[in-house]
Amino acid sequence: MSLETMRPNPTWDAASHEEAVDVLAAGREELTYHVWGGDWCKDCRALLPDFGAALEAAGVPDERIVEHAVDTDKRGPGVEEYDVEYIPTIVVERDGEEIARFVESEPVPPAIHLAEAVADAVGTH
Repeated sequence: MSLETMRPNPTWDAASHEEAVDVLAAGREELTYHVWGGDWCKDCRALLPDFGAALEAAGVPDERIVEHAVDTDKRGPGVEEYDVEYIPTIVVERDGEEIARFVESEPVPPAIHLAEAVADAVGTH
């Protein structure tokens, strides 16, 4: 099951977030994004459409984006394995190893937070 909330926001302005898009684009063939959320969740509805738009602008292939829908008790695929407690949670992996994580209430949107964390992890800052 995919998440409707990951459908890209058509009004999201990639040009205003060029640095984040560039970082996400640089890793589009080697990074995998695991996204936990629920279409019923207000935080997911607020944050994930812009993140979906950022991934689209960066040209991240669909096979590099793994959507994990959870129920209202936050149960679903990979929740225990990845220690997901809040949603949305986004885990970025390279070669099966976690290099960045966004959890629900970071002070900046997911694309910005993860681009900074990925840049730090791969040394492109």
